[in-house]
Amino acid sequence: MSLEEQRIVVGIDVSKARLDIAAKGEEWPVNNDLDGIGKLISLLQTLNPGLTVVESTGGLERLVVAELWAAGLPVALVNPRRVREFGKSIGLLAKTDRIDARLLVRFGEAVKPDPVCLPSEEEQKLSALMTRRRQVIEMLTMEKNHLCSSHPAAKESITKIKTVLQQELDELDHQIENFIDQFPSFKKKDEILRSTPGVGKVTAAILLSDLPELGKMDRKKIAALVGVAPFNNDSGRFRGKRRIKGGRPSVRTVLYMATLSATKFNPVIRTFYEHLVLQGKAKKVAIVACMRKMLIFLNSMIRDMQPWRSSIA
Repeated sequence: MSLEEQRIVVGIDVSKARLDIAAKGEEWPVNNDLDGIGKLISLLQTLNPGLTVVESTGGLERLVVAELWAAGLPVALVNPRRVREFGKSIGLLAKTDRIDARLLVRFGEAVKPDPVCLPSEEEQKLSALMTRRRQVIEMLTMEKNHLCSSHPAAKESITKIKTVLQQELDELDHQIENFIDQFPSFKKKDEILRSTPGVGKVTAAILLSDLPELGKMDRKKIAALVGVAPFNNDSGRFRGKRRIKGGRPSVRTVLYMATLSATKFNPVIRTFYEHLVLQGKAKKVAIVACMRKMLIFLNSMIRDMQPWRSSIA
């Protein structure tokens, strides 16, 4: 039996107050707090697991994942839907916290998901600021829409809220710019990213905060991670349309907007886009291909810490 086959996989089902752990055929609970997680880490360090599998649960898992990662224990953060579909595929339809923990063990043994590499504290802070900026923009858009369709009696109230939200957005932009300038590594990467025609300050900030793997992966892995790598849909002689799936929505959204701009102002991306359209590719397909090409360029630029050059292609 190989070392890969012998490695211990631990499953942790997360709830607000409790963690249910499964390992080596046993299950036990601990509190979902620093004290309980500390006891869990002490035990896991004696077991020396090859992987600990935790589901994403809307943020309840953040503390245990961060503590496991800080303790040097490999931990994989997985999509609950994938785990549930895996459970159905092996005939496991019942659901309790203990069953879910055991299912995570079987999922980890079969699928072998990659361990996470958590962003630094600075990247997490920048991500929080960018998330809040996105929320404020959504609220501001809603108020602008309300202003167009509301009764005159409500317009004064809407205008006040809209003004406050615009001021908050301006303040957040100022905070984000200052935050990036405080850290030399952020500032240098920001300058490199924004040297690319089509990439502005928002796109650069999202890439810095929500894609810490940029420059650390090869072109295929980074495209799959963001969700711009097409997946085959073939069976026998049937050849279906390739589609992109999964990925990181925040990154993919800003990359899409940056690519739209690049098809007009970036000579390399514009030429590539026009070539694809002349070949008969649908414009949407051509845009996605350009997004992938743009991401690959940005990945290599951060890897080499070199600004944009037209000869990069």
